[in-house]
Amino acid sequence: MDNNEVEVPPFFLCPISLEIMRDPVTVSTGITYDRESIETWLSASKKSLCPVTKQLISDADLTPNHTLRRLIQSWCTLNSSNGIERIPTPRAPISKAQITEILRDAEKPQLQQKCLRRLRSIASGNTSAKRCMEAAGAIEFLASVIKTTSQDQSSASEDGSLLDIKKPRDDALCILYDLQLSEPSLKSLVAKDSEFTESLTHIMKNGPYKSRVYAVLLLKSMFEVAEPMQIITLRQEFFTVAVQVLHDQISQQATKATLKLLINLCPWGRNRIKAVESRAVSVLIELLLDCSDRRTCELMFMLLEMLCQWAEGRSELLRHGAGIAVLSKKILRVSQVASERAVRILLSVSKFSATASVAKEMLQLGVASKLCLVLQGDCGRKIKEKAIEILKLHARVWKHSPCKSFDGISMDELSDMFSYLKEQKMASNKRIQYTWEVSDPSGCFGLMVERTVRVEGNNKPRAWGRLFTDTTSHSSALAC
Repeated sequence: MDNNEVEVPPFFLCPISLEIMRDPVTVSTGITYDRESIETWLSASKKSLCPVTKQLISDADLTPNHTLRRLIQSWCTLNSSNGIERIPTPRAPISKAQITEILRDAEKPQLQQKCLRRLRSIASGNTSAKRCMEAAGAIEFLASVIKTTSQDQSSASEDGSLLDIKKPRDDALCILYDLQLSEPSLKSLVAKDSEFTESLTHIMKNGPYKSRVYAVLLLKSMFEVAEPMQIITLRQEFFTVAVQVLHDQISQQATKATLKLLINLCPWGRNRIKAVESRAVSVLIELLLDCSDRRTCELMFMLLEMLCQWAEGRSELLRHGAGIAVLSKKILRVSQVASERAVRILLSVSKFSATASVAKEMLQLGVASKLCLVLQGDCGRKIKEKAIEILKLHARVWKHSPCKSFDGISMDELSDMFSYLKEQKMASNKRIQYTWEVSDPSGCFGLMVERTVRVEGNNKPRAWGRLFTDTTSHSSALAC
């Protein structure tokens, strides 16, 4: 609509969008808005406050302002020569009575598919129509369709091609996803019984591509609002199917949703053991080897850290040939969050599961080198403290290895120096200044680092002069 050269009456404009209203409606406070704008506002607002008056909107019903709409349409017609298009008369919004009638017809087997298509069209509309469907009891009906047909054969084709959603169960699941259910509705789905969760689990396992994605997304939303007891009582099969969804990599959206689902479930009860027994650790390691998406890597490390807090998880990590290698590989290559979680996992392994052979494997795979780089890099204080702790734990094994020194300084001496820095910082309550430049033209870990350290205090470690000076920079190389 080209209205740049025409002065629009201010009462034709929606107070939210500041555009000419196409379907003006009045709320209980007496202010008129465009229907789409106010519905979006109310759906996002928890307290349902009027945007103009800031008063509580006591009645959620929106009253069409037909008089104002006709005035806007007449004004558009009069200014059509200036490029103003006439606003069409909006269709009447769907009512609760109409949806109730559709649900009644859907109980007849011969009309069910047709009614589901009608409901799907309504669910793809505006927020008001979605909330009207909830109020009319559409959620209970859709859940019953999914449960009663959960045992139908709806597996994907053997060659892995995508299937269109045709079965009543799959249509119902798609509608539930499109409804963007409110928190009370999600709680009602979880609280009724475990049969609905089992039905969604069956769809995740055997359903067509789109239905598997919808099932994962719906389960994620449901268990975000579920009670602890409902989470604790989940069966082993649920975790096995969820891990299989991760392994299959249906889509990026499904992978992230599954990771968030498992992260939400694992802290409760024996769910971590159930996830480990479902091969979650092995699947995460294999996915991390080729994963390039930053957020997905962070979620994988978050879940892997949870699982490795248990002995069974650490055992699975060490049993996998690429377990330690992928942790070393991803440090300083994804993000600071991912690096910190990888170091936490290494610390957990070093504290509770490290044998001499594990320590040697960590050294051979470049863990010591990466930890030295963590100490040099622009990382947080906590991750550096954990790196120092790992270096101390393995100092006896690593100091006799070919990769034992950092510019001729042993691991013991390196650990002492950073402990000294920490003590000086705590004693003086001053920020220690670091200045460095890093270059790595060869692409290896032989980094040249220029560092200036200014610290007040005496009794510095004996290796201090070889690595640091108080006022001048000293060039050092990682001898590895």
